[in-house]
Amino acid sequence: MTLPPPAPRGPMTGNRGTRPRAPVSDRPAEVLPTEVSLPRNNKGASVFIGIDWAAQQHAVCVLDQAGKRVTAFEIAHTADGFGQLTARLGRLGDPAELPVAIERPDGRLVDRLPEAGHPVVPVSPNAIKAWRDAEVLSGAKTDTTDAQVIAEYLRLCHHRLRVLQPFSPETRALRAVVRARADLVDQRVAAANQLAACLDAFWPGALAIFADVESEIALAFLERYPTPASAAHLGEARMRAFCTKHGYCGRRPAAELVARLRQAPPGLGGGPEAEARRDAVVAMVGVLRALNTAIKDLDRSVAAHLGEHPDAEVFTSLPRSGRTNAAQVLAEWGDCRPAYDGPDAVAALAGAVPVTKQSGKHHAVHFRWACNKRFRQAITTFADNSRHASPWAAKVYADARARGCDHPHAIRILARAWIRVIWRCWIDQVPYDPAKHGAAQKLTEMTASAA
Repeated sequence: MTLPPPAPRGPMTGNRGTRPRAPVSDRPAEVLPTEVSLPRNNKGASVFIGIDWAAQQHAVCVLDQAGKRVTAFEIAHTADGFGQLTARLGRLGDPAELPVAIERPDGRLVDRLPEAGHPVVPVSPNAIKAWRDAEVLSGAKTDTTDAQVIAEYLRLCHHRLRVLQPFSPETRALRAVVRARADLVDQRVAAANQLAACLDAFWPGALAIFADVESEIALAFLERYPTPASAAHLGEARMRAFCTKHGYCGRRPAAELVARLRQAPPGLGGGPEAEARRDAVVAMVGVLRALNTAIKDLDRSVAAHLGEHPDAEVFTSLPRSGRTNAAQVLAEWGDCRPAYDGPDAVAALAGAVPVTKQSGKHHAVHFRWACNKRFRQAITTFADNSRHASPWAAKVYADARARGCDHPHAIRILARAWIRVIWRCWIDQVPYDPAKHGAAQKLTEMTASAA
């Protein structure tokens, strides 16, 4: 029998080979655990359960310690189906001794299993695929056999795998609103790009008059003047009155705004296409207004849930973190302290450390693709902002640039340095204090002595 491949020790999003370094905002995938894991001891496990998750039907396979199939069945993705699952598994023994492996770390099915007392072990879909390809040479695949492969993987590799340990309710609530806000921001960016493309195709002047097409003043202008013909008689006086009415504070006089409008290429004067473009612009403006309102509502929710979190003070005390960015970092970092072996584990999860590949004489260091992309976005955003308020952070960034690192690489280096500092504050549950930061104090003393 072909030997199975070794089990991966961390989250994976696929093998993308040796790609060149990517920007700090790169987000190639989102298939990552949303909870944390803890080491487990499976000496007392009598059977091993694998579940092949699906949208409507879940295949379940139970193997004994020798790898012999005990039972296999399917359940529906309903309340009755979940009840049947826990009832049938309960007849096999103590739920605490019946570990369950599944290819996703979240969802109502995953929530139900720990409630019934079962240890849940999330496994990587890529690892299961590699295991199945090594075991099933014919390539045959069914939901039942997939569940058996998952159970077999759990049986043989349980000493390497880790049990799911959910975050606290405060962290789960904060993560829910933070991620929902991030998704809406992405949708706003997409809608703004669509509106900009539409305006560029038939009225470039409306796109050039204000800096951000998704801003409230730009959306109000497009509502009032959705076509070139509607703004044909717009002069300096009317523009000044419009800006006053809508509270425009862009520090651009009305004459300059009108000049931007007139200097742009002329738009469509009329006809069926102009009417169609008007309807499209009005529709897109409505979408952007709704997204702006929803994001503002979620901003208030993020601030409220951040204020209720026990670790909020640790992250809000960081320089230039702000409430939204602090909430983003905390939501992805979590509050389960035994989940991480040290700051390097956090840095790997956040994609702030590279990946080393060594074989014989070959040695290469590459960008880390397999990580929590939301976490990387949050921590690198904070690191980039912090260098404008912290002299220590500015020096770490400047030293990295002096060594020849580009901006994204230098920001990741700074993010890794900040993770070590935040780790100490997080473990001790104390806010960040520059006076107690040794490296920052040493830099301050050197600067003072040099002056």
